[in-house]
Formats: sequence, C-alpha cells, structure tokens
Amino acid sequence: MQTAHWLMKPPGSVKGTWERPKEAGEWLGYQLAEAAPRFAAQADREVTRLVLLVKAAVMRLTWGGDVSLGHYLNGTQFHSVALVTCSPNRSSPELLCPLK
Repeated sequence: MQTAHWLMKPPGSVKGTWERPKEAGEWLGYQLAEAAPRFAAQADREVTRLVLLVKAAVMRLTWGGDVSLGHYLNGTQFHSVALVTCSPNRSSPELLCPLK
C-alpha cells in the first residue's frame, strides 16, 4: 500500500489536518511519545531517536513528501502512524483531501 492511499479512506479515519508541517510534526511527536513506552525495541524508545524521527518527518512534509512510521509493540501489536500531504499529493495528485 502506498502512503498516499490513506487519502482514499473515509474522512472519519482522519485524526487531524494541519496547514503547516511543523504542526503535523508536533502531533506526530505526541503520538510517538504516547506509544513509546510500549515499543518492543528499547532503541525505538530513546528520546533522541524519536526527536530525530519527528524532525525528519517535518522536513519530508516541507517538500511535499509523505511519512509512514511503524513500530512493534510489546506483545503482538503494531503501532502505525502516517502523515499524508494533499492538494495535491506528490505521488498521487489525483487523490483529493478527504476533508475537503
């Protein structure tokens, strides 16, 4: 699945929209911080690593790229989060923003 395909999901599955990459990065940081204590790999829980992931995500969003992150959690669960640009999306410009 391409990250841009998230734009085809129903609007109810959208957790938020942001006009600026920095705002989306702040949301991503909260999502990662909330889930991090349950990350299966100790290295994935390190604060420096999480900060670098958020900074890289903001940079990618700045040039119109999408971000998709996933981490295995303790047990059998998987934490997945995606940030998708739209209007237009670089890889799938025909896909519209679900909340417009």
